[in-house]
Amino acid sequence: MAETSLNVLVIGGGGREHALAWALAKSERVGKVYVAPGNGGTSGGKIENVAIGHSASDFSKLVEFAQTQSVGLVVPGPEQPLVDGISDAFKKVGIPTFGPSARAARIEGSKAFSKDFMKKHGIPTAAYGNFTDYNEACEFVKNATFDVVIKASGLAAGKGVLMPTTKEEALEALKSVMVDREFGDAGSEVVVEELLVGQEISVLAVSDGYTVASFPAAQDHKRAYDGDAGPNTGGMGAYAPAPVATAELLQKIHKSVLQPSIDGMRRDGFPFVGCLFTGFMLTADGPKVLEYNCRFGDPETEAVLPLLDESCDLAEVFLAAAEGRLDAVPLKFRDGFSATVVVASGGYPGSYAKGRAIAFKPTAADTHVFH
Repeated sequence: MAETSLNVLVIGGGGREHALAWALAKSERVGKVYVAPGNGGTSGGKIENVAIGHSASDFSKLVEFAQTQSVGLVVPGPEQPLVDGISDAFKKVGIPTFGPSARAARIEGSKAFSKDFMKKHGIPTAAYGNFTDYNEACEFVKNATFDVVIKASGLAAGKGVLMPTTKEEALEALKSVMVDREFGDAGSEVVVEELLVGQEISVLAVSDGYTVASFPAAQDHKRAYDGDAGPNTGGMGAYAPAPVATAELLQKIHKSVLQPSIDGMRRDGFPFVGCLFTGFMLTADGPKVLEYNCRFGDPETEAVLPLLDESCDLAEVFLAAAEGRLDAVPLKFRDGFSATVVVASGGYPGSYAKGRAIAFKPTAADTHVFH
């Protein structure tokens, strides 16, 4: 055990948080990893579940728990608590947190805000328009010379993106989002943007507001069934590194998107500390940003964390980022590939049975089960 033991609090309760807790617990310096609220698979060894939620009304309880248990690093998983200001709550009491402030989390919390940010800073992305007026949005669609994508600007649990194939479908999608409020208040403002064509990749990057270091690029599978069939989901699996993401391409992405994004946020007064998860479309004109996320992706996290080199201490990396000294701690990866496959109850992503037992045979040494 290193000289000073570090207790870590991971916020969330899904497979992403399980993977983060697993990777953090491997650190020799870490004494305890608390997961709030965790799930049936997260506890064991150094990892312990804490029966506290992560809505804004729970923040004071989480802060009190962290102070009582001498937590020295907080790692929020989901986007909603970040947008709600959970990092700010811990910053007020001086606990290092690997996650952006509420102001910086707007990069995911408002798609309209993020598109305007990209335009301001010359980040390559699709042509677009932001609208709060339904009739103006309809006119934009009618006059568009390209196929469009309709996005609810606010957080919609990953479901606020509609991809119509005709202008009639696009107009109906606008009505569904802006008038019928299919996604609630998330649809009070919409982004109508050009449909980009190509392969998608996801790049997860760690930043302290100045330095940015990337994980291997991943590609995920969003359709529910084999053969790219069925409804879209939050992700049925992922693999990394994506072969299409060559060293030359990743260098271009770093110079044209990642570093300018981090520099732009800092210069605009909201430095980004945490994981910037950027989705790209690899178009004929080069990589273009589809969206920013202010946290680790799911299921990409479960695929990239096992690629960390044994010498790389993730807790030290996160703490260095939270303390503004990321350039002093290397992020290293081993050679090889990793894939994750999601096991979901029948009917997902629609209505499905919950509370069912999942049985499986003992896994191989290089296989991990994240709940």
